[in-house]
Amino acid sequence: MSDAIKKAKKFLSEEGAFRLGQLLTESSHPKTRSLSETVRDDLAAGIRLLQSVDEDIPPAMEKVLQQEVFRELIEAFSNALNAGKRIYFTGCGATGRLSILLEAAWRRFQRELKEKHPDIYAKNPAMEDRVISVMAGGDFALIKSVEGFEDFADFGRYQLKQAGVEAGDVVVAITEGGETPFVIGTAWEGLDAAAQVFFVYNNPTDILRKYVQRSRRVIEEPRIRKLDLTTGPMAITGSTRMQATTAELLIVGGALETALVQFLEKTLPKGQLAKLALSIGPAENYHRQFVRLLKQLSTPAAVDAMARLTQFEENIYRRDGLITYIADSAMLDVLTDTTERSPTFMLPPFRKHDDSRSAKSWAFVKDAMLPARQAWQSMLQREPRGLEWGEAVYKQLNAPPIFQAKPPRLDNTEIYKFRIGSEPDSSRTDAGDSAMVVIAVGEQADKLSRTSLETFGPEYKKTAAIVIGPAGAVPETDELFEFRCDLPDSPLQLWRHLAVKLVLNTVSTATMVRMGRVIGNAMVWVSPSNKKLIDRGCRLISQMTGCSYEEACIVLHQTMEEVESRTQRAEEVPSPVALAIEQIR
Repeated sequence: MSDAIKKAKKFLSEEGAFRLGQLLTESSHPKTRSLSETVRDDLAAGIRLLQSVDEDIPPAMEKVLQQEVFRELIEAFSNALNAGKRIYFTGCGATGRLSILLEAAWRRFQRELKEKHPDIYAKNPAMEDRVISVMAGGDFALIKSVEGFEDFADFGRYQLKQAGVEAGDVVVAITEGGETPFVIGTAWEGLDAAAQVFFVYNNPTDILRKYVQRSRRVIEEPRIRKLDLTTGPMAITGSTRMQATTAELLIVGGALETALVQFLEKTLPKGQLAKLALSIGPAENYHRQFVRLLKQLSTPAAVDAMARLTQFEENIYRRDGLITYIADSAMLDVLTDTTERSPTFMLPPFRKHDDSRSAKSWAFVKDAMLPARQAWQSMLQREPRGLEWGEAVYKQLNAPPIFQAKPPRLDNTEIYKFRIGSEPDSSRTDAGDSAMVVIAVGEQADKLSRTSLETFGPEYKKTAAIVIGPAGAVPETDELFEFRCDLPDSPLQLWRHLAVKLVLNTVSTATMVRMGRVIGNAMVWVSPSNKKLIDRGCRLISQMTGCSYEEACIVLHQTMEEVESRTQRAEEVPSPVALAIEQIR
């Protein structure tokens, strides 16, 4: 019996806890079942189809904003700030990146406060470190998910303990599916540390309680507060980087902003408070503004811009070209969307500067103003937090033998090898085609564009600009894609983050559909890098070919083995899921 078949049979016999087909986030959305055909035949209609699923979010979130548990979340944040305690956001994959985004937004507000209003900052000088993110695999996983890391609750426990959680803190454990072991581990560790714990998820509570034992234990623990953000199936089956994390950003980010404003109103004299002009109003304002933002991004002009941008990117990729995004304040948002394309659509992940062997990533992101080390620090608003776990730690955590024998290198030295700064990089421009795409959000697009052109000069064959926000000066690039929308000023700049996410999620998904990486609304080019994704791959193979789940599992493990051998030869490889479908057919 081959190793692949042994692994498949082991998965089938031992990993029933990861068979998640009953979850709503894993189901096919009826609106988008013909997505791939629609995007191929009428791109604008396909974009509106993707956007129509975003419209599932407002009615669901309107109900959440009225729930007692949402008010309790705001109160918990406020109490922690008043008592000098910390707020921890924990997540894995897309929710891990969301957690880091929330921390960075918090830190940016505090640093800008220090620069613009030092007298106000001096009232609460230790506020910067009061919000902490904990992502599975550490900050290295911002770039590339650490294979299998999310499958172990003890890893989550240990990371949160290392982060210093203690009594009186608040832990918000965020998992789109509601079943990720790493995130569940952080919830239990927070409880053991006598922190106040909230569990945030996007599947109906009753379904999680019925089908997923590890989720049931959390849901039935009365000391953990539950926040169910269910909006329905995703636009792309299982792609929770889309509607699920959008809802989480809106609700959790809104709660944090509200608590911050309440804290400042309580601690600052009226004269100082007036300088900040902070006014977010009642929770219902978040619902109204989100509905307005969706409408503005779905106007004919905005849809046309998305369609043109999709075709622009598709044309670059079809010529074996590469795209390099340039960003400033939106750097983390752009990096998040760009890196999430790798596991979702089996694209080559970002490549380290000293790696000439791995396939080049189709897309990359750079800061035109700062060298890499400072770019990382500016983007995160702090030093990166890589993991420095050696063999002893993995042994202590009873990790699988592969972790103990060869601990993954996830420290800051490795993180800084991803040159996201202003250093020249000929590997981005010596392809069949190349484009520099400036992304400006609520800022002077022409200034950012000029700086980018001055920094990188004529290296790229094409230049383009994506402008998101109110009308302003137009940059001088070869192509311009404008998305005019209101971006109300708020402490954490929540509307800027949401606008970038909505635009880039839609465009990057539409581009990958055009590139044949989606069939119907199924992402058949998914990378099965953990047990949840292996299960999803098996279900997709079964649905596409009519074979049994068991047969799909065996063939998938065989193609995973085949793809791994190709990877070792530095080839750009197909998805094991797509390969399995092809072989069975």
